[in-house]
Amino acid sequence: MPVVALLVLDGVPGHQLTTPGLVFEAAAGTHPRARTELRVCSVRPAVATAGPLPLDITAPWGTDGLEGADTVVLTGHDGFRTGPPAGVLDAVRAAAARGSRVAAVGTGTFTLAATGLLDGHRATTEWCRTAELAARHPRVEVDPAGTVVADGLFLTSAGVFGGIDLFLHLIGLDHGPAVAGRTVRRLIAPLYEDAGATREEIDRELAGTAGLEPTMRWLEARPQDSPTLAEIATHARTSVRSLNRRFRERTGLTPRQYLLRVRVERARELLETGDLTVDEIAARTGFGSPASLRRHFRRLTGATPSTYRLRSRF
Repeated sequence: MPVVALLVLDGVPGHQLTTPGLVFEAAAGTHPRARTELRVCSVRPAVATAGPLPLDITAPWGTDGLEGADTVVLTGHDGFRTGPPAGVLDAVRAAAARGSRVAAVGTGTFTLAATGLLDGHRATTEWCRTAELAARHPRVEVDPAGTVVADGLFLTSAGVFGGIDLFLHLIGLDHGPAVAGRTVRRLIAPLYEDAGATREEIDRELAGTAGLEPTMRWLEARPQDSPTLAEIATHARTSVRSLNRRFRERTGLTPRQYLLRVRVERARELLETGDLTVDEIAARTGFGSPASLRRHFRRLTGATPSTYRLRSRF
């Protein structure tokens, strides 16, 4: 089970505390194995949320909760301009040195940038503060329009709706794009169903444009194939240019990146449920060679196929 450590500071927006649990609970409801351990961590036992109605909360974990976490997430906070309390930067640097992914929501990107870890990397923050982030941290390549920006082990988010896009992105990394897609539908579809919308209308809304959702399911059904961009665009009944734009709007990925994640997800399922060799799984998932499977699988999951198989069976 992946472990996500949420590191909170005084002045954290309340919805950034509740959103992770909402998203992870929705994911667990779509698949019995799509579970995530969420640790709420802080440098002090008590943390006050931001106004206009601040609340005092008790964090169950200190910075020791970052140890062993697959992902560390820094929330925003009111004092992002003055820097975090003592111990925060060292704890985040140590997590990155251990190989943990490090993510930030909204103004949490300022805290992450203060560690120096983002130097030379792409990042984003609240859209109204991207110019300030660039001025304060000129070595960070700031994306002024990004909703979720992933660069290596570092992920940053504009913080829209408490960072919901970031946590959906983490679900895609840890549990596969199919689970992430079902989680989106579980979170959003009831709103449309209450309004009397049809299933087709919901799919079109979630896809951002008519025609993309069937194409995504088409790719998920045949990971062993290697369709060209033109073939994918033809299936979606659109141009290659529009296809790329629509995929980025819907998933944050290009069509080829999405297909790669589909293949990794299928490889993950085969490792969990069967006894096929890595060579056989590589052939069935379209990687072409065991070396390609190992490289991409480790980059996206943090484990080799063999290690993942052992972990999944205990």
